[in-house]
Amino acid sequence: MEEYQQLISIISVTMGVAWASGINLYAAILVLGLGGSMGGIDLPESLEIVQDPAVIMAAVLMYGVEFFADKVPGVDTGWDTLHTFIRIPAGALLAASSVGDVSPALQLAAGIVGGSVTSVTHAAKASSRVMINTSPEPVTNWLASISEDVAVIGGLWVALNHPLIFLAIFTVFILLVIWLLPKLWRGVSRIFRKLGSWLGLVEVEQQEICPLPEQSPGEKLVDELQRLSELHASGRLSDEEYVAAKEAVIRGSSSTASSTSSRGAAKGDRGTPPPANEPSP
Repeated sequence: MEEYQQLISIISVTMGVAWASGINLYAAILVLGLGGSMGGIDLPESLEIVQDPAVIMAAVLMYGVEFFADKVPGVDTGWDTLHTFIRIPAGALLAASSVGDVSPALQLAAGIVGGSVTSVTHAAKASSRVMINTSPEPVTNWLASISEDVAVIGGLWVALNHPLIFLAIFTVFILLVIWLLPKLWRGVSRIFRKLGSWLGLVEVEQQEICPLPEQSPGEKLVDELQRLSELHASGRLSDEEYVAAKEAVIRGSSSTASSTSSRGAAKGDRGTPPPANEPSP
């Protein structure tokens, strides 16, 4: 039973540090480093390096930079893009170090799984920030950033003290992210396509942006009658041609109406007046 609990604790810590690293790497290192140095957390020997004062000071400095960068719209997205190359390798390294004194194969497996968890968490955070940045006000950025910091600190505390509860919440989180990520990526793709069209980098068809609704038969009839009326008013159709074309449209003979209006338009384009009706002998 004790070995089972120890295994659950190791899995919880491994997934916890990987998950937290994808959201805020420096806050995760601070929680582990300060907790281990103060005796509140019993870290594995391979992870005790985070207790070093130099590592803690570096984490404090970078957490301070991220604290402000993460709350500025646009800057947070650039910060997340840069940290794609930092959070994922660091999360994999922390996860591999969290399993303790095990075989190199198990450490490598923990690093692979931990890096995958970190990448998924990082992708969810970065894409959600892009969507949040479409809002002009900065309040949502502040709320999201503060919520993420609280989630990292609280999540690691739960992972270290209540492993089963954390693993249950972690499972729900992974399922939610699997469902949500495709929707977030579609939204992010639309935003970048729109930015590309504004900058002239991407050509977007007008109908793709706002497709025209299909007209009903009644609307088509009204439009056709209005067009014939304009042709008649401009002199391109004579009275007789206008009446004939209107009757054809009303009867549903769109081909007859089209040919009549085309003849009237051609006559008007040539500049020749329509022939006057000759009196019968």
